Amino acid sequence: MSHFSTPSSDGARTPDENELLKEKEKVNKAFGAPVSGSSLAAPQQGSKQGGTNGSALTDTPLTTAPNSPIIPPRRRDSGTSTPASRQRPTTLDIPGLTKSSVSPDGRIAQRDVGSKLVIVMVGLPARGKSYVTKKIARYLNWLQHDTRIFNVGERRRVAAGELGSNGPPGISRTQRPLQSISLTTRSSNGFLTDGNSKTAITPSTKILINGEPPPLEMLPSPALDLAKEANSRDSTLDIVSNSNTQDGRLAPKAVAPSLHRTESMEKIHDASFFDPNNEQAAHIRDEIAMATLDELLDYILDQGGSVGIFDATNSTLERRKLVMERIRERAGPELGVLFLESLCVDEQLLESNMRLKLSGPDYRDQDPLVALDDFKKRVALYQSKYVPLGEYEEKNNTPYVQMIDVGRKVVSHQIRGFLSAQTVYYLLNFNLAPRQIWITRHGESVDNVNGRIGGDSDLSERGIAYAKALTMFIKDQRQAWDVHQRDKALSTHFPPLPGDTTPPNPEYNHGDPDDSESPKSFCVWTSMLKRSIQTAQFFDEDDYDTKQFKMLDELNAGTMEGLTYEEIRTKHNEEFRLRQRDKMHYRYPGAGGEGYLDIINRLRAVIVEVERMTDHVLLVGHRSVARVLLAYFKGLKREDVADLDVPLGMLYMLEPKPYGVEFRAYRYDELRDCFFEVHDHQLQRATSHLSN
Repeated sequence: MSHFSTPSSDGARTPDENELLKEKEKVNKAFGAPVSGSSLAAPQQGSKQGGTNGSALTDTPLTTAPNSPIIPPRRRDSGTSTPASRQRPTTLDIPGLTKSSVSPDGRIAQRDVGSKLVIVMVGLPARGKSYVTKKIARYLNWLQHDTRIFNVGERRRVAAGELGSNGPPGISRTQRPLQSISLTTRSSNGFLTDGNSKTAITPSTKILINGEPPPLEMLPSPALDLAKEANSRDSTLDIVSNSNTQDGRLAPKAVAPSLHRTESMEKIHDASFFDPNNEQAAHIRDEIAMATLDELLDYILDQGGSVGIFDATNSTLERRKLVMERIRERAGPELGVLFLESLCVDEQLLESNMRLKLSGPDYRDQDPLVALDDFKKRVALYQSKYVPLGEYEEKNNTPYVQMIDVGRKVVSHQIRGFLSAQTVYYLLNFNLAPRQIWITRHGESVDNVNGRIGGDSDLSERGIAYAKALTMFIKDQRQAWDVHQRDKALSTHFPPLPGDTTPPNPEYNHGDPDDSESPKSFCVWTSMLKRSIQTAQFFDEDDYDTKQFKMLDELNAGTMEGLTYEEIRTKHNEEFRLRQRDKMHYRYPGAGGEGYLDIINRLRAVIVEVERMTDHVLLVGHRSVARVLLAYFKGLKREDVADLDVPLGMLYMLEPKPYGVEFRAYRYDELRDCFFEVHDHQLQRATSHLSN
C-alpha cells in the first residue's frame, strides 16, 4: 500500500503519515518550496491548471525545485545489524527443502540476523557443558546450518602458552586468539567501524583495574603483549575502548607478538585464578571471555555463520548481563540468544565428569589426587558466586533451557525461533547410556552385479553369504560387549588411582540400581527395499528387535532409476555433468528424484531416535544412507559427505562416549567367511565421482 494513503474519516493521520509529513516539510524548506498544511493535498496555485481553479490533483507542489524524495517511515524495532528499515520475519530455513530470492539454497541469508542464534552456555565446571555443545554443533552442522563453538577455556589455555602455535587437534583457526589488533573509529551512531565494510565491531581493549592497568606479571601472554605495546605507543593511538582516533581516520593495525609462555603463567590454571575475590584475575577472565565473544559475533555477523555457541561457565548474573550487553551493542535487538544451563545432581555422573576433567588439558600429566583436590577447590570458588538461570531471566523474558543430568530432565522458557526450537528438540532426545551403533550397507545385490543404480533387486549368492556372516559376527560382538561392561564396572574407582583414567559408567539408571546390569536389547533396522531386508533375514526376532524404515531407503534416482552410470553419461550427459559438479546439492530429475539434502532431512527422525534410545542398534542401509549417517556421527565436513568411500562388505561401529564417539571398522573376508578389524581405519573420499 502506498505511503500516501488518505487520512481517516475523522481527519486523524497515522503515525507513518505524520513522520512522512515532517520529512517532506524539512526537504521543502531546504529547497525553498512552500509548506502545505498536509502532505496529502497540493498547495493553492494562482493560475489555472488543467482548466480548473484551485488545488491541483497531485501530491507534488508546483515548483521549479526538485521533487521531494519519497522517504518510507522507519520502524523503531529495526535491528542495527541490517540496512533494512524493518525487522524481518524469522521462519524455518532448511537447505534442500526451502528457498527464497535471497536464499535460493535454503540457508539462512546473511541479512536475516533475526533467524540466527547465539547459544550461551551456563554452568559450573564438570557439568557436561562442552559435551553438550559438541553434540549440538555436530547436529546443526549435519543439518547444514553453519555452527561453530567458541570455547573460552581454550582461549585461556592458549593465552597461558599451554598450546603450541598450531593449537590442539580439531581446534579451528578462528577459535584461537586473534593475532592482530584493529584500531577503529567510532561512527555517529556509537558503533565502531573499520572504514570499509562499516560493520559494527569492538576493538581490543586495555585491561584496567580500578582505572589502572594490572601488574604485567598477572596478565596472560596476549594481554601482556598488548599492555607493553600500548605503553610504548603514541598517546594518539590509545586503544582503550572509550577512546577515538584523531581526525576520524582509521588507525593502522598493531600486530601483537607471538604468544609465549612465562613462569608467571603457571598459576593461570590453579584454583586461585578462579577465585571471584581475586579482582585482577576476574578482570583477566572477563577480557578473555569478551574477546572470545567478539570472535563469535564476527562469525555470525560478518562470516556467514548461523549459530555460534559461547562455551564458558557464565555462572554469575553479572557475567551474563555483560554478555547480553555486548551482543545487543554489536548485533542489535534482532539476533536470537538462548541461554543453556547444564546442571548435574547425580553423584555418579558428576564423578564421571570430574574424572574426564582430570585427564584434560588443565591437569594432564599431574598426580590425579592432587589434581582432583585443586579442581574441587576451583568448583567451590565458582559455587560461592553461582547464580542459576531462573528468576531474573523470567522477569526479563529471556529464553533459556536448563538441562539436568545431561538429558534426564529439561526445563525450557520462552523458546523463540526455528533454530532454538530445533536445539531444544534435540536436547530432549539424547543420553549418556553406553551402547553400540553399527552401520553397514546391504549385501551384494543382483543390480550391483549388473552395475545398475536404484531398483529393488534381491541379494546375490555372495550377498546372502554376507548376511549370514554379519548375523554371527554381531552376535559375538554383543556377548563380548556385555562381558567388557561388567569388567569395567568392577574396576572403576573414585577418587582415581594413579594412572587410572577410566571414568565410572555415566548412565542414569532412573532409580533402579539393577538397570545397568541387565542385558541391553539389540535393534536391527533395515530399509524397505528387498536387498536390505534380506541382509537382516537371519537375525532371530526373539533376540533382536527387527524393523523396516522407509527413511533408510536408497536415494531415489528419479528418471534414471535402473540405469548404469555409463548409460547416464551417454543418454543424460548434461545431468551427468551437473551432478558431477556438485553432488551434495544435486537432485535427480523426475518423479520422486532425490538428492543428498533430501536424505539428510528424511534421516533426521532416525538420528534423533538413535540418540534417544539406550539399546544397541544395527542399521542396514545403502550407500547414500551410510554416507549421511557416518557423516553425522563422525562430524564430517559437508563437502566430503556425498563422495565418502563406503564400499560393500564394510561394517562400522560407533560407541558414544562423554568425549565424543569411539570408531572402529571391520571388513568382510569372503574367503574366510568372517570379519576382521581394520585398525586405524580412516574414512576418506572415493576416487570415483560416479558412485551414487
